[in-house]
Amino acid sequence: MAEDSRTTAPDGPRITLQDVGPHDGGHVFDNLLHETRTFPPSDAFAAQANLGAEAYERAAADPETFWAEQARHLSWATPFTEVLDWSNPPHARWFGDGTLNVAYNCVDRHVESGHGSQIALHWVGEPGDTRDISYAELKDEVSRAANALASLGLVAGDRVVIQLPMIPEAVISMLACARLGLVHSVVFGGFSPAALRARVDDAEARLVITSDGQYRRGASAPMKANVDEALEGASTVEHVLVVERVGGATTDLVPMTEGRDLWWHDLVDSQSASHEPEAFPAEHPLFILYTSGTTGKPKGILHTSGGYLTQTSYTHRSVFDLKPDTDVYWCGADVGWITGHSYIVYGPLANRVTQVMYEGTPNTPHEGRHFEIIEKYGVTIYYIAPTLIRTFMKWGDQIPNAYDLSSLRVLGSVGEPINPEAWMWYRTNIGGGRAPIVDTWWQTETGAIMVAPLPGVTATKPGSAQRALPGLSVQVVDEQGGRVEPGEGGYLVIDKPWPAMSRGIWGDPERAKEVYWDRFAEQGYYFAGDGAKYDEQGDIWLLGRVDDVMNISGHRISTMEVESALVSHLAVAEAAVVGAADETTGQAIVAFVILRGASDTLGADQDAIVAGLMKHVAAEIGPIAKPKRILVVPELPKTRSGKIMRRLLRDVAENRSVGDTATLADTSAMRVITESLRGREN
Repeated sequence: MAEDSRTTAPDGPRITLQDVGPHDGGHVFDNLLHETRTFPPSDAFAAQANLGAEAYERAAADPETFWAEQARHLSWATPFTEVLDWSNPPHARWFGDGTLNVAYNCVDRHVESGHGSQIALHWVGEPGDTRDISYAELKDEVSRAANALASLGLVAGDRVVIQLPMIPEAVISMLACARLGLVHSVVFGGFSPAALRARVDDAEARLVITSDGQYRRGASAPMKANVDEALEGASTVEHVLVVERVGGATTDLVPMTEGRDLWWHDLVDSQSASHEPEAFPAEHPLFILYTSGTTGKPKGILHTSGGYLTQTSYTHRSVFDLKPDTDVYWCGADVGWITGHSYIVYGPLANRVTQVMYEGTPNTPHEGRHFEIIEKYGVTIYYIAPTLIRTFMKWGDQIPNAYDLSSLRVLGSVGEPINPEAWMWYRTNIGGGRAPIVDTWWQTETGAIMVAPLPGVTATKPGSAQRALPGLSVQVVDEQGGRVEPGEGGYLVIDKPWPAMSRGIWGDPERAKEVYWDRFAEQGYYFAGDGAKYDEQGDIWLLGRVDDVMNISGHRISTMEVESALVSHLAVAEAAVVGAADETTGQAIVAFVILRGASDTLGADQDAIVAGLMKHVAAEIGPIAKPKRILVVPELPKTRSGKIMRRLLRDVAENRSVGDTATLADTSAMRVITESLRGREN
């Protein structure tokens, strides 16, 4: 390997070449990258950890007793006597004869136990406005909102669609729905009117909760007007409840339909702060969350109450080693995604967390905004996506280094596989070389974290989620469903039921069976749609979606491994790789890279950088993975949840017209990319 062509972290480079050899067609993936760096927890951290190594054996020996223990961290109105009914797979019932109220577990019981003055939310608005909301205040706000929704005639089982920015009313609305047994469906604030309408119609929502507008990158943008467009002709919606967010002169200009539309401050603020929560069965629906797929009808993933809250609170408490009396937690997701549901609202609040909630983008008004907030509030636990980590890398080490981040004690990663060098940068520049990183794998459908290190137990490895948590079980299998050997890749499956598992697709149970269970029906496995591999120690490495596998001269190569090799070069901040049609090799590797820091101003020297990257990839993981083309671009096309849309890059690589860009966070991204490449060619 060319030692001078890659990052050399203080712990030293450890990605080594693994000989691929001829492809025999028997493996689902060729296993290329090999990582040997490990970081055990400190003795001090291990000594105070919430969960120890014995939990793996205890959970494996008697999983139902283990899950009953976790469920009893919650408050049950009717204690359960049955833990799991798996008599009709894939339909599960967890804690089926128990009853509880999810909102009571997230708010009221903490006030009743004497913690009403504890801050639940340090809310930070994008323009700089702030609110600190205690648990007692949150209880009052949720009660008022619940009384308001009840006054509109809503009853348990009715559906409510919520499209709000990252403001406290989003959390309050969700909890008010849970308090009344209403089924909420949160729609990300950036989604189009058409996307909102599809979700309203599918859920047959009676109420939509929205705001007059939202702040995004320093400017206000309308929301209510988009909702009005979406609801034109909608037959089920009876009321629209509008939170005043941008306000000022624009409030008088917001169109309000008489008899349908109501201002939040008119309806909610005048309600009583007293409300008695009702207990519902553990299998009562809690929410529908629609996946943001680019084709076909959105899938409304259904989650219920008792099992979901048990696993989200357990994983939040264990994976992040939460100490509710001293920790300040921050998850950088949006409540419109499953990460926001599980690790901003339900799991953390059930655990009596004090957390930061931030409305805006990470570079508004400056690129140090996240680190400024960490320093101000003394954040101790920080949970973000790899795409944001790589963005921080692109902006430069000097930005986090200008702030006091010493309060951080646990770092988390979520949403996609993290490149080893992004992991190392995160550890070094954000975690001060000491905070353990918990790289988590899970999905909307799983409801909660499934695979992750335990920070007080696991010797973590850059880029690996490592193993299923105690009480959970996953495998990496081949085409026939047989477990692959150490060092081999295959399909990631879940082979035993878990409490937070989806209860199917809203209104279409057969579709859920076909999508998730039919692939390995004989074995009874849930197929996650992701590729993974075991390393020689049996730890799991996620390789991304199976759809993103490239077939290069008979070798099945994961885009993630080639991207990791590229990001390990000093010049590269972020990379996306696609397989483009090739007459000779079937597919050829085409890479799109964003250069790091000063590298993107090198102009004519980009040719030399590209040549160096070609050699670097060949040295890192073998000549078979050397890209045919490497294109330097100013940005990458990403969905609003931060995932790269490789389909559009494949269009560019194969010289086709670029397809539908409606689901991009920034719909101008592909125009910027194509213009940049055109200018480079000229």
